[in-house]
Amino acid sequence: MNVKAKFEVGKTYYTRSICDNDCVITGKVIRRTAATVTMDVRGYGVKTLRISKGLSAVWGSEAVKPWGAYSMAPTLSADRILVA
Repeated sequence: MNVKAKFEVGKTYYTRSICDNDCVITGKVIRRTAATVTMDVRGYGVKTLRISKGLSAVWGSEAVKPWGAYSMAPTLSADRILVA
């Protein structure tokens, strides 16, 4: 898998809800391995998430689904860093 962006410890990543553009989902990386990231997902607490190889290959950067895998689930991608 050749990806241009990878999740980094200490950085916060974001995405917007597909249903409500005002809903911003964020996750701060606490730790990571080659296959997983542990994130503090705002509103959901600390979760260990498996990096999706399929999504990462399509998007060109590492990606996870913090709310689970369903049709309209948000996806956090390593190329969308939140700058406060």
